[in-house]
Amino acid sequence: MTPGVGDVALLFERPQTGTRVILVQLDLRSGKRSENRDEFHQLALSAGVTPVAMVGGSRDRPDPKFFVGSGKVEELRQGVVDKQAEVVLFNHPLSPVQERNLERELKCRVLDRTGLILDIFAQRARTFEGKLQVELAQLKHLATRLVRGWSHLERQKGGIGLRGPGETQLETDRRLIGHRIRQLNKRIEGVRKHRELSRRSRRKADVHAVSLVGYTNAGKSTLFNYLTGARVYQADQLFATLDPTLRRFDVPGLSDVVLADTVGFISDLPPDLVAAFRATLEETLQADLLLHVIDAHDEEHASQVDEVNRILHDIGAGDIPQIEVYNKIDLRSDDQPRIDRDAEGRPRRVWLSAQDGRGVDLLREAVSYYLSMNLEAMNAGEGDDALLPAYYSSPVVQLRLAPSAGRLHARLHEWKVVQHESTNEQGEWLIDAVLTPAMVDYLRGQEGCHLSAPSGVACGEAAGTLKSATG
Repeated sequence: MTPGVGDVALLFERPQTGTRVILVQLDLRSGKRSENRDEFHQLALSAGVTPVAMVGGSRDRPDPKFFVGSGKVEELRQGVVDKQAEVVLFNHPLSPVQERNLERELKCRVLDRTGLILDIFAQRARTFEGKLQVELAQLKHLATRLVRGWSHLERQKGGIGLRGPGETQLETDRRLIGHRIRQLNKRIEGVRKHRELSRRSRRKADVHAVSLVGYTNAGKSTLFNYLTGARVYQADQLFATLDPTLRRFDVPGLSDVVLADTVGFISDLPPDLVAAFRATLEETLQADLLLHVIDAHDEEHASQVDEVNRILHDIGAGDIPQIEVYNKIDLRSDDQPRIDRDAEGRPRRVWLSAQDGRGVDLLREAVSYYLSMNLEAMNAGEGDDALLPAYYSSPVVQLRLAPSAGRLHARLHEWKVVQHESTNEQGEWLIDAVLTPAMVDYLRGQEGCHLSAPSGVACGEAAGTLKSATG
């Protein structure tokens, strides 16, 4: 059947703006935990919209057509009319088909959790790099949403005036989006290389790198401003700060320390967003120490800690030493500034208030301890393991590098993990190095690099020993 005026009328014209929204969250009994409703509400407020209603419910599993059931669709349709809502936000990931079906039924814009977070990031991006990364994530998300949205412009169907070569508008959009994604990837790669040059310069000058990480709205930017005297934007809202910032950080006994403020994490962070912010997250991957900022006043802080650690592990930063910084003790009457130490006397937690500065000196003391001890261990190549973080208690791994692996050889020295080095008759480097499991995984895939088991360990036991050495 040739498309006509009637077919065009079936298409839904999405509004360009919308500030009145209905929030939807179901309690799924399929084993996946229910998202926090308060956090969802805060996400909506951070996007600059006005929630006019919250629709809940429970299901064993999502409906493949609408995600919610037909009765809930009718409830939403009536709510859109009664509340004059312009957008319906789901605190769940929606498939392209579910999103399209809901928009056709509700006659308004429908966004899932990923789309909402992407919209917030688009509003927060200020720097050239941040805007590139957000646009890349948005385009990757949009590419999965191009589903039969332009069927009235189809030119590959039969009928008078519609035969002949040509491509659908859908194919054109996909081609244009693909071209733009390639352009953005190339520009972001340039940003990544620039950051790598900056990091190399810092390493050559023996500058320590410390990175702030944590759940969004835990107070990272407030703490960053207090520690460095910077004026990074801070507010009581989710994702108040998006773009990474680096400033000098004064630490007792150390002259050259740089502190990085990074984007906050959140549960179910979109994978495309993590991939797009690879250049930014490399600041975390290259840090000597992580300060994991935690909102001590938030009742959900335990689950937030688990979520941040999971993301750190996913991006390859799980082995980097970290100090847990419990912030906002000014909101708790029973907490005082203090340092919690483990059985070996190492600082593990610091309790402070970035708002009034109580306990900040204790944090500087804890950072000084870690960086000083790590510096001594790296310079001497040995030390009392009881005083060192597990990161530096990994076993010695023997490596054989081909003469062509000069860049890999230089990287090992940049990591400052080489304990002993010699060459054989073939010109190969024979190296004993202290490596974490993440480093071992990286080296295994490199051409010209051969790894042996740690000293005194059978080859079959090497992987297990390396994994257990860092807990």
